[in-house]
Amino acid sequence: MNSREKLIIIQHVNLSASYRKCRFLFLIWMFLLPLVSWGQGDLLVTPRRVVFEGNKQREEIILANMGQDTAAYSISFLQYRMTDDGAFEEITEPQPGELFADRYLRFFPRSVTLAPDESQVLRMQVRRLPNMAEGEYRSHLYFRAMPKEKPLGEEDVLPDSTSIGIRLIPIYGVSIPVIIRIGNLSSKVTISDLAVEQKDNQPPVVHLTLNREGNQSVYGDLGIDYMAPGGEKINVGIVRGLAIYTPNSLRRLTMPLNVPEGVDFSTGRLLVRYSSSDETKPEIYAEKEFVFN
Repeated sequence: MNSREKLIIIQHVNLSASYRKCRFLFLIWMFLLPLVSWGQGDLLVTPRRVVFEGNKQREEIILANMGQDTAAYSISFLQYRMTDDGAFEEITEPQPGELFADRYLRFFPRSVTLAPDESQVLRMQVRRLPNMAEGEYRSHLYFRAMPKEKPLGEEDVLPDSTSIGIRLIPIYGVSIPVIIRIGNLSSKVTISDLAVEQKDNQPPVVHLTLNREGNQSVYGDLGIDYMAPGGEKINVGIVRGLAIYTPNSLRRLTMPLNVPEGVDFSTGRLLVRYSSSDETKPEIYAEKEFVFN
């Protein structure tokens, strides 16, 4: 990736809408804007994660310009590999167990120009082929901001004609994963290496590893509750939209805890739970306890 580009990987909001709902969704975005940021460079994208499985053939992605200036974006596919700590690395060739989805996907338009407070629908369709191998295919749909071109005659003028000037223009991008699932896929998750680090005058930190088995990625929320000796339960940490993509078998996580006043971490226990983000299909993937001695 060009060193001038800044990329944000964003992963999931389970929301689909037709063109007739754009205006309604845009009003919802305006209401939620102080609470959540879904984009970069004033571009908001929903859903933030697309999965084609079963008989699903189409998806509609809504783009909205929340900025004060007209913005243009080119749209293409990129390939990424997730590291064990959750970062992403751009790749061009798959390793064993990695399957790219872009060749089986169509989308339109290939570029958009959005005025302030304007939204537009991007339509995507999957093309499943009879000879596709069983597994999970993944590519990332990339929305790259296109720099504004100045009209002729408005070139920058250097204050000193004998000097050399360098002008850096940041190019922003937003990427969402697009997944195609073929066949009877499954996954299993366990939690290991659970430990709590406590230092003077610093919030306690939880270290853990999520272990994935199977041929399907997992995506969900990780919540940590403090269970007091008297039975009271207090949430002390949560990470939403936590994924482990194939072919990765683990993800390491370090998480600072929010300890309310009066909570004593010398007794009681922590309940760590990794569960589905889909409220319509609640599922606990894995859970583990840490007991304070």
